[in-house]
Amino acid sequence: MILEMKVPSPGESITEVEIAQWLVQDGDYVEKDQAIAEVDSDKATLELPAEASGIITLKAEEGDAVAVGEVVCLIDTSAEKPEGEVPAKEKAPEKESPKKEEPKSKTDSNSNKAETKTYATGTASPAAKKILAEKGVEASQVSGSGKDGRITKDDAVNASISMGTPTGGTRGESRSKLSMLRRKVAERLVSAKNETAMLTTFNEVDMQPIFDLRNEYKETFKNKHGVGLGFMSFFTLAVVRALKLFPSVNSMIDGKEMISYDFCDISIAVSGPKGLMVPVIRNAENLSFRGVEAEVKRLALRARDGQITVDEMTGGTFTISNGGVFGSMLSTPIINPPQSGILGMHNILERPVAIDGKVEIRPIMYVALSYDHRIIDGKESVSFLVAVKEALENPKEFLMDNNIKKALEL
Repeated sequence: MILEMKVPSPGESITEVEIAQWLVQDGDYVEKDQAIAEVDSDKATLELPAEASGIITLKAEEGDAVAVGEVVCLIDTSAEKPEGEVPAKEKAPEKESPKKEEPKSKTDSNSNKAETKTYATGTASPAAKKILAEKGVEASQVSGSGKDGRITKDDAVNASISMGTPTGGTRGESRSKLSMLRRKVAERLVSAKNETAMLTTFNEVDMQPIFDLRNEYKETFKNKHGVGLGFMSFFTLAVVRALKLFPSVNSMIDGKEMISYDFCDISIAVSGPKGLMVPVIRNAENLSFRGVEAEVKRLALRARDGQITVDEMTGGTFTISNGGVFGSMLSTPIINPPQSGILGMHNILERPVAIDGKVEIRPIMYVALSYDHRIIDGKESVSFLVAVKEALENPKEFLMDNNIKKALEL
């Protein structure tokens, strides 16, 4: 029996996918539920499992865009598994036998020696060769004025090269097709810049109070809950508090209407094997420090392993992006449409700051809020970022209700 495998729907509103990579070859025997291909949608990369065991016949090439419901391969379910067949993943590449180098003939050796003694056109004298090497100029680019066109020391001293002239370095280039996910990200970024009135406001946060809390409780927290006490839980809960104070930041435009939400679905930007992905922490307003850290870890691992689903990346109401893990000092993050705000975290560096009239060295992080000015006024955006700042600089009062152990569930 021949089974037609069709492209399943990865999620609502997705009409086509792209074959990113076939994990099997035409004519291979595949087992049921074995991953046979990776497919890119405009939101995620997903694995395509075999629907039955049998011999597979591929009907699409890598890089092809195929519609949802279209046949991509055939599986002959009546075919028996070949005896002693080694799965494709276990097949070792055949080693090429080393080629024996043929000895050079004495005639060639003698001719080379003869050539080195002859100063033909374009040959540099030892002194000229040294000067040309220091200047990064090839001998072939210099006209020699010596006997038989030999390049003299004076020729080398006077040699110059145009900055626009290739100097012998590598000048190769490669061309590769952008994945469907990368193309969609590019479209969304351009759309966000063109279709929103995006502005960015900045502030700085003294991270010393959070450092002190983490140093004191992180080991106990990890031993009890199995996850680390990172910065994301503090930032997420600080954002949730600020969104409740300034609900317009937790809103978005739909035509001529503004939709405001009474829940906080926080998107977190994480780096995956196919590029930037933005999974969502659902109902973050109901989560504790332990709950946020556990969810961040779960989503980050799924994104890293390429297991994140479309549903896990849709529906956020606000985004947090942590460019600091890559060393970013300051940036203007781009809004993740249709959301109206995104908070950018950056690296933490020790900087001199004034504390009670004295200069002290503190761990400082610059933060940036990009927002859609069409529905968020400047006063609200600045006040929102100040609310985030005050919660991070006094987490015991604003995020823990003055009960650290209860907040950390210790």
